[in-house]
Parts: sequence; C-alpha cells; structure tokens
Amino acid sequence: MGEPAEDRRQALYEAYRAVPPHEHAEIIGGTLYVMARPAPRHAHAASALGGELSGPFQRRRGGPGGWWILDEPEVQLVPLEPVVPDLAGWRVERMPSLPETAYFALVPDWVCEVLSKSTEAVDRNEKLPLYRAHGVRHVWLVDPIAQTLEVYTLGEAERWREVRVFRADAPVRAAPFDAIELDLAALWSPPQGA
Repeated sequence: MGEPAEDRRQALYEAYRAVPPHEHAEIIGGTLYVMARPAPRHAHAASALGGELSGPFQRRRGGPGGWWILDEPEVQLVPLEPVVPDLAGWRVERMPSLPETAYFALVPDWVCEVLSKSTEAVDRNEKLPLYRAHGVRHVWLVDPIAQTLEVYTLGEAERWREVRVFRADAPVRAAPFDAIELDLAALWSPPQGA
C-alpha cells in the first residue's frame, strides 16, 4: 500500500521548495520540473513586455489601468502545484488587492510564457492545457528567437476560440490589452540611445 496522495503531494511540494534559487521549478500534473533560470534574450523579452504593459494597464499612464501585472508570480491553480508564468495579470475588479499568501490561488485573467529551447515543450504541452482547463481567458506565448507573439483567447466549452500569431516588429493590438498598440520590436531590440 503506497503513501496517501496528500502525503505525496506534500512531499513533492517540499522538493519544489528545496530547489536552489539559481534554478526555476514548477509542479504540473504531479510532476516536478526543474530548469535553468532564463537566458538573457528570454529575460529581456519578459522584462520589456512587462514594462510595455505596466504603464498603461497598471499605472494608468496612456491606458485604461485596472490591472495587476506581475513578473514570475507563483500561481497555484491546483493546491500545492505551483506554476510560475513569466508574466501574469489580474483585473482589479476580480482581485482588488494582493493576497497575503506567498502565492496566488485566484486564476489569472492573462498569462504570458516566454519560450526557450529548455521550456517550450513544457509551456506548450503542459502549461497551455493547464491554463485552458482552469479558465485563464488569455495566454500569450512570446518567442524571442523567432520574434513572434502567439495570442490565445479562451472561448466557449474551454476551447481556444482565437489563436493569432504576430511576427517581428509588427504593431499589435491583442486581447486583453488591445486598448493600446504594442510595439513588438521592443521585445527583441536593444535599448534606444547612447
């Protein structure tokens, strides 16, 4: 007779918590995934996108406001199974204040995963279905090498209603942030000036 499921989940969660800070860990479907921290292009794309969205959607600078936009939040869609999207957003109307816990139990309205060779299979094959099953309305996949943005919008019957792909430096208006035009070039271009 094996150990009870709750004990296995707790042991797996303790293994997750023991992962060194120079590595990235998540638990998906009862499996612990441990990966290297993001490469520089990955980190730049995530940081640039967060910067592009935070002003208009979190700070209400040139946009409608009304969002929490956070880098690498721990989200527990399933108790004791943390996933860590590169970026996630919650509408303030659904989450008026940040939780007191070290993680978020409330399903995000939007998540973004920045793809890399080491994470793409998990992001596409494990996390995208997990987000769909738990009702994340909008998922973006950013590929800084191919310079693409894939936008997924959840429709009826928990199916992706719309999937759009934007390339290179195209100006983009993409749900749920279509109130502004996003310059994709900012995600893969070097800083301006100097």
